[in-house]
Amino acid sequence: MLNFSSLPSEIRQLCRDGKLETPTSGLALGFVQANLVVLPYSLAFEFLLFCQRNSKACPILDVTEVGDYEPKIIAPGADIRTDLPRYRIFQHGELIEETSNIKSFWKRDLVAFLIGCSFSFENAMLNSRLPVRHVEEQKNVPMYKTNIECIPTRMFSSPLVVSMRPLPANNVVRAVEVTSRYYKAHGSPVHIGNPEVIGIKNLEKPDYGDAVTVNDGEIPVFWACGVTTQTAIMQAKPELAITYSPGYMFISDLKDEYLTL
Repeated sequence: MLNFSSLPSEIRQLCRDGKLETPTSGLALGFVQANLVVLPYSLAFEFLLFCQRNSKACPILDVTEVGDYEPKIIAPGADIRTDLPRYRIFQHGELIEETSNIKSFWKRDLVAFLIGCSFSFENAMLNSRLPVRHVEEQKNVPMYKTNIECIPTRMFSSPLVVSMRPLPANNVVRAVEVTSRYYKAHGSPVHIGNPEVIGIKNLEKPDYGDAVTVNDGEIPVFWACGVTTQTAIMQAKPELAITYSPGYMFISDLKDEYLTL
């Protein structure tokens, strides 16, 4: 049975066998989780430029060689075609399919980008006795599009997408201190408090993931989110793009401390 102490290799094998169908938050605590974006080589430099200009939302952890599906830096021996629970396939900016295996879509000119994820600092939050509501409620983290615009490139542009974790008011400063160390996992929050300031009208209706309980006396805290890359892909409309399904991440062999300052 999967639990907080499951090893990354065990989880990747379950994905490879088509036996993991849940979001990965709370799994293999202490190990780095990553977003996935796969694009043709012809777009790789410009996407890398978009990530460099928007590193808060898109911190690069690994980039594969052209046509190679092994993320050699963060998980030698892994296969990004099979080792995530769920993928999204986009054609010309339109989501056409969600699948548990992308072997049939793989081409020799594809490049894979592994991007830091806020799930990687949740172990540090839990160790600091900070609540992580979506883990408590066994849900996917809620994610929202904002009115904050990323720095564009010629092809890629996007509003910033954020994830939200509600915290008691007396825990907010501690959460900032804990998460700010994890600069390769989005680091410190981008907004604290009133969601309407950043264009979020209803916390109960996230654009991605699941709504979670916000108790009386709690403050919504928002972190940059790698789903930003998916909105950029939808606006750029490349012929083919492959991503993870929001909340269904790649679990690497790196320890969380790799991501700290």
